[in-house]
Amino acid sequence: MARVAFSRLQINWVSAIADFILVGMVLGPPVAPFLAGSGVFLLPGIADIIYFMGNHVCPQPDLGLDLAPPFIMAVCMRCYGTVTGLMITRLLYAVTGGKGFYWLNQYGWNGAALSSVLMMAYPLELAAQVFGLWSFNNYVVTPFGMITGLAWGLFTMPILHKWQ
Repeated sequence: MARVAFSRLQINWVSAIADFILVGMVLGPPVAPFLAGSGVFLLPGIADIIYFMGNHVCPQPDLGLDLAPPFIMAVCMRCYGTVTGLMITRLLYAVTGGKGFYWLNQYGWNGAALSSVLMMAYPLELAAQVFGLWSFNNYVVTPFGMITGLAWGLFTMPILHKWQ
C-alpha cells in the first residue's frame, strides 16, 4: 500500500530548486554577519561564501545593515527588498495556487511588459542615487527593491511553481 502512495508522489523539481535558492537568498544575507563573527570552526568560511555571492550580485554590498559589528549584512537593503518581494509572492502563490488577477504571466506579453516596467524601480532608483538626486537611505532603497521583487515574483512564480 505504501509503495503505491510513494509511486504517485511526483516532485516538481523546478519548484523545489527555486524554493531552495529563494530560502538561501532570504536567509543568507542577514545570517552571514553572525556566522562571520562566531569564530566557530567552519561558520566563518560559510559566511565568506555568502559574502562572495553578495559581492557579485549587489551593486553596493558595502552599504549592508550593521547587524553584528563589525560585520555587515551581505547585501544592501535594495537587494534584500527585492528578495523580500520575491518571498512575499512565493508565499502568496502557496496560498492562492496561482489563482487571481494579479499573477502577471496570465496576460502574456502584456503581463511581461508590465512586469518589466515595474522591475525598473530598482535600476531607476540606483541611477537616481548615482546621479546625485538623493543619497543612499535604507528607507528609500528598500521599497524600490521590493517593488522590483514583487513584479518579478508576480510574473515568474506561476511559471516556476505550477500546481500538478
